[in-house]
Amino acid sequence: MGSPLADRVVVVTGASRRTAIGAAIVRRAVADGAAVLLHSWSPHDAEQPWGEDAGGAEALVEELRAAGGRVEHVSLDLADPAAPAALITAAREAFGHVDALVANHARSSMQDLEHLTATELDLSFAVNTRATLLLAQAFAAQHDDARPGGRVVLFTSGQYHGAMPDELPYIASKAALQGLTRSLAVHLAPRQITVNCVNPGPNDTGYADAAAHAAVTAAIPGGRWGRPADLANLVAWLLDDEAAWVTGQTIASDGGWSAR
Repeated sequence: MGSPLADRVVVVTGASRRTAIGAAIVRRAVADGAAVLLHSWSPHDAEQPWGEDAGGAEALVEELRAAGGRVEHVSLDLADPAAPAALITAAREAFGHVDALVANHARSSMQDLEHLTATELDLSFAVNTRATLLLAQAFAAQHDDARPGGRVVLFTSGQYHGAMPDELPYIASKAALQGLTRSLAVHLAPRQITVNCVNPGPNDTGYADAAAHAAVTAAIPGGRWGRPADLANLVAWLLDDEAAWVTGQTIASDGGWSAR
């Protein structure tokens, strides 16, 4: 049996940290035979409690190339309106075409109603919502409809299952992506491009402190946190030809967290 993504080219955004979801998706796509352009923006991580994985994206490229993978890397701030088109152009120049887009990137921020600022709202929507839409636009504009495997995978969060009042800029911008999924899917279906949205649920990428980690472990029906590889498995299936008839859906990979 051949590699399911042989001769496919996938753009994966938000792969700055080697232990996180983006890197797991890149590793799985390469293992499945795809050429991958991975995107990173480490300055965002440097501002967060979990910190920057210095040189992480470059090390990931070296790791995968050493194993024979075809991988390129671009570091861009997706708050820049020109960055999404530049990213798709870079992938096309590197590999000749682009078959799939996995918009895994996110700007995370902790602001409740009392501390909400217009500046953070604008930046969260710019990175999480605007950049994702512009990436989808640039991807669709260059996609060769004669090629199989046209795919767009968006990322939402858990705001549609439960309240997240301390993260209003983040969840507002992520909810917009879930809301856009069906409309993008219907628009692109005649071109045989599927559009789906995934929710990783609680995923152990190193952001939770010990107390939060223990509380989630105790509450989740599956008995453990999700792992980046769990989400990568779902994304890999959505990129595969087996998922060609699945579009317009939001799918949670969360061990039953959202079903509680």
